[in-house]
Amino acid sequence: MNLNQVTVPSLNVEKSIAFYNTLGLQLIVKALPHYARFVCPDGNSTFSIHMVDQLPIGEGIYLYFECVDLDEKVEQLQENGIQIDEPPSDRPWLWREARLHDPDNNRLILFFAGENRLNPPWRIN
Repeated sequence: MNLNQVTVPSLNVEKSIAFYNTLGLQLIVKALPHYARFVCPDGNSTFSIHMVDQLPIGEGIYLYFECVDLDEKVEQLQENGIQIDEPPSDRPWLWREARLHDPDNNRLILFFAGENRLNPPWRIN
């Protein structure tokens, strides 16, 4: 099994398209006002947005996008007007992460984990 796509809710798909284009995802389906789908620049995973009348209440989801050049990517995003809530920092779980929100307040974590993504020292054998 392979995770192919994640879909998030949005009150304004067109506004979200602009945000995720700036993030670096490539738009491949634009069915306004209800839906958009992107392909990630590395690998072949897809990511989509669908219009809702109301956003979910509570914690919601966390979206993780891996970036080999995390610090440079964050700097580039800031130069392009994307607000970063937490700049890149090394985490106790051996990942380097930066945190931000999309226009619909979905939480995004840009990270680099290298070998520790799939093989942390505490991995179960």
